[in-house]
Parts: sequence; structure tokens; C-alpha cells
Amino acid sequence: MVGAVSLTGPGVQSAEAMSACAGRPVKTVGFATGELRVYKQRQYACAMTVAKNPGTRRAMSVSLQPRGGRAAVDKGDFTRQAGPVTVHALNRCVRVSGAVAGKSASTGWILC
Repeated sequence: MVGAVSLTGPGVQSAEAMSACAGRPVKTVGFATGELRVYKQRQYACAMTVAKNPGTRRAMSVSLQPRGGRAAVDKGDFTRQAGPVTVHALNRCVRVSGAVAGKSASTGWILC
């Protein structure tokens, strides 16, 4: 019984981690209504926009574009976050932008 209880804790943390980007955090940009987070793992870059006050459904978006490629975009009405979105970014700069309820942030070209 005790073993089962201790295994439940890490299982819950793993489930939460699945909704986030893999890799190491490389950039965080805060803005009035949220935060734009960028991660890098091997050949890939990942991004997500997280609301400062989750719970209320509102317009959110995240866009991650590798230089010379198409942007990966997730937008809609969400309660907590937009994304994650992932692109192949081996030896490529990426540009990231995100918005929550009309307020936004962007990075310019990074990871070059």
C-alpha cells in the first residue's frame, strides 16, 4: 500500500509535465497577462504561452517560426495555456510570439 501511494505522486507530476515542452528552458518573456516560454531539446525548439491567472476562458495564442520555415501556431480560447508547439530548429534561429487576452510578447530571432 505504501509503495502504491508513493508511486501516485510522481505519476501525477509526469501527467502535468506532458502538457509542457520537453527540453531545457532558454527564454522566458513576461507580459501583462501571461508569460511566453521557450525550450530547446536537441534538434527541436518548443514554445507555449501561459496565462498569469488561469481559470477564465479567453483568447490565447503562441507562434514558433524557424528561420526559413513555416510557423507552428496554436490559438483559440483556453483557460491556462496555448501550446505547446514544436518545430525542427537544428542550426536555425527561431522567432516566438504569444498573446493572452489582447496583450502580447515576442522574442525576435533567438537560438542563432
